[in-house]
Amino acid sequence: MKKPEVLIVGAGIAGPALAYWLSRKGYRPTVVEHARQLRSGGSAIVVKGPAIPVADRMGILPQLRGLATRNRSLTLLDPGGRRILQLPLTSDKAPVVEVTRADLSEVLHRSAQAEAEFLFDDTVTALDQDAGGVDVTFRRSAPRRFDLVVGADGVHSTVRRLVFGPERQFASDLGLYGATVPLEPDAVEDPSEMTMLTVPNRMLVVHPSRTTPLAIFTFRAAQPAPHDRRNIALHKKTVADAYADVPWRAPELVAAFLDHPAPFFDPLTTVRVPSWSRGRVVLLGDAAAATALLGDGSSMAMAGAYALAEELAAHPGDHVRAFAAYESRLRREVGPRQRRVGLLSRLLVPRTRPGLAVRNAVGRAVGRTYRIASREAANR
Repeated sequence: MKKPEVLIVGAGIAGPALAYWLSRKGYRPTVVEHARQLRSGGSAIVVKGPAIPVADRMGILPQLRGLATRNRSLTLLDPGGRRILQLPLTSDKAPVVEVTRADLSEVLHRSAQAEAEFLFDDTVTALDQDAGGVDVTFRRSAPRRFDLVVGADGVHSTVRRLVFGPERQFASDLGLYGATVPLEPDAVEDPSEMTMLTVPNRMLVVHPSRTTPLAIFTFRAAQPAPHDRRNIALHKKTVADAYADVPWRAPELVAAFLDHPAPFFDPLTTVRVPSWSRGRVVLLGDAAAATALLGDGSSMAMAGAYALAEELAAHPGDHVRAFAAYESRLRREVGPRQRRVGLLSRLLVPRTRPGLAVRNAVGRAVGRTYRIASREAANR
């Protein structure tokens, strides 16, 4: 019997994870990725919550723990650059693993590549579906027909645009920008410490990552400009203007951003799609329900990939029921997260000095609570 063929658009986190599980559920997955290779970059993400048992079932949890960043604490600085407090972030026994996004992507790709076809430097340009399948037009490859198509291509999803409508219908900016740039290894003194300075409307973080530290800029621009993803010069000017009067290491870190040929820059966005499927096409990960700032997009992508493959296997030949069951399962996870994101944005990047004082007071209270709990645990 011919195995159903599924096209997965996007080879980041959700795509390879889904390809792995579909190949074990009797499907033939093909993954297409517009980049020429797996994307590099040291941005750290946390594998946690529902992604931990998924990684365990895949047998990749030991690999991820071996690739974990050395980051163990977060140090908060006041606007003058003086230390306010230090919070522990994890422990060897904690059910979370912080790795770089590139490392997670590589591990997932290696797990899936033996059973799945990967097409790099290509993307879809048209999707024409009927009752029996989806005719796919590619930018480079010859047209092909698939039984199902999955859009796992992120916040700026091409699949979502082609099938569901333009991005502006589903994406909501938080009023914040996010930007990152890699730093030289000697940019951090303590490879186990992440450092954060916050002033009204702007946050600046130095993250040790694993091998390449990162500067992370999260801010509200005084005069937001129309966003152009290809206008790197505008991105650099926006960051430089936003941090022109920020103390501490801001001049040095902004200079690194200006010197880099292609630093990361994007508005922080949430994505809400009323229905994640249309006919034989379904959305997965950030393409369906991005939630900025919470740091668990990759974990939700892995959990979503597992749930989608499981529901397709549970409803053979009935993609409509499978898609509905998958969406119902995942909305229970992402719904509460999306409802919290506005509050979190105001807490992480306060608009005023009084708001910043409240944020720091909350941090101190959390630190005291953790220290008390640690002492009690040690005395048991």
